[in-house]
Amino acid sequence: MAYTRVDITEKAEKLLKKLKTKHGKVIFHQSGGCCDGSSPMLLPKEDFYLDESDIFMGEIGGVKFYMNEAQFEYWKHTHLTVDITEGRGSSFSLEIPEGYRFIVKSRLLTKEEEHYFNM
Repeated sequence: MAYTRVDITEKAEKLLKKLKTKHGKVIFHQSGGCCDGSSPMLLPKEDFYLDESDIFMGEIGGVKFYMNEAQFEYWKHTHLTVDITEGRGSSFSLEIPEGYRFIVKSRLLTKEEEHYFNM
């Protein structure tokens, strides 16, 4: 059985589809920086530079999801689910003008998942 580190809710995927149509190629990034906290941000792919400190977590809704390695150290034992909530966040994420913000919900990995991810 294949396991994933990140999934997306139906509500969030519906908004993601709308944003992809509006903005073209996009990526998710969760950095934990001062401006965005630990919320996932949806950004135009060509406007964001990825480097060796960014870890590929998986793909949701046809969009790659990356996390900064410093954040990953805190989240590496968890499975993430991207969802949305109403309200304007304080980041540069593309959903903000739509009146929503992406949030991440987490749970601990199961023993099977930890084994799968070689932890």
